[in-house]
Amino acid sequence: MPPTMGDFPPEVQVAFLLHDLLPDRWDGMSGSYFGKDMAALGTLLDVHEVDDKRNTVFWIKQIEAKNSEVINKKIDRKRKASQNKAKGPGINSANLKR
Repeated sequence: MPPTMGDFPPEVQVAFLLHDLLPDRWDGMSGSYFGKDMAALGTLLDVHEVDDKRNTVFWIKQIEAKNSEVINKKIDRKRKASQNKAKGPGINSANLKR
């Protein structure tokens, strides 16, 4: 059974909250995911009165690494499926008459 948010310590729960609040960065030309824009992180840490900022940033970066990996794998699968679809069915040698 996958863990729920309540299974994590409070520091990690705060990291998930702040991670979700950060905006995503995408490449406009290729559609690649660059990750979260961390420019507002300092402000968010202050607004949410996070005491252990170093630990929270560590967990945000861990979440970000996994999140980026999952998103980019999904994008690659879609891109490959689209390329395969564009190539068409091709010739299947098993169906050729001999």
